[in-house]
Amino acid sequence: MIYRILDIFFVVFHTSVIIFNLFGWIWKKTRIANLITLSLTGASWLFLGLIVGTLGYCPFTDWHFNVLYKLGKTDLPNSYIKYLADRITGINFNASMIDSITLYAFLAALVLSLIFNSRDYFRKK
Repeated sequence: MIYRILDIFFVVFHTSVIIFNLFGWIWKKTRIANLITLSLTGASWLFLGLIVGTLGYCPFTDWHFNVLYKLGKTDLPNSYIKYLADRITGINFNASMIDSITLYAFLAALVLSLIFNSRDYFRKK
């Protein structure tokens, strides 16, 4: 029972973080927080990834997948985005395609966040 609750928690929480990463730059009040979460995500993917030996490492994915293993799920993909897309649609998406889309969407959100945060900063001065 507790693992089922944790599964639901991680789906809601992790998906919310992803959505905020992608779109938090839109609203002026959330732009700084968005840049912080994007920076933490990038740091996790790169620096934690180098430490654990897997670029793109995310501790939320690791913790959620541990919960899913406890629930008897096996053969999980490396990517949470692929897992989520497959879970929601029932389609087995190509992992490389999902990884590429994830990276490009992250980079686009990061660039947009940097542009809008910079613009806001210089308008204040």
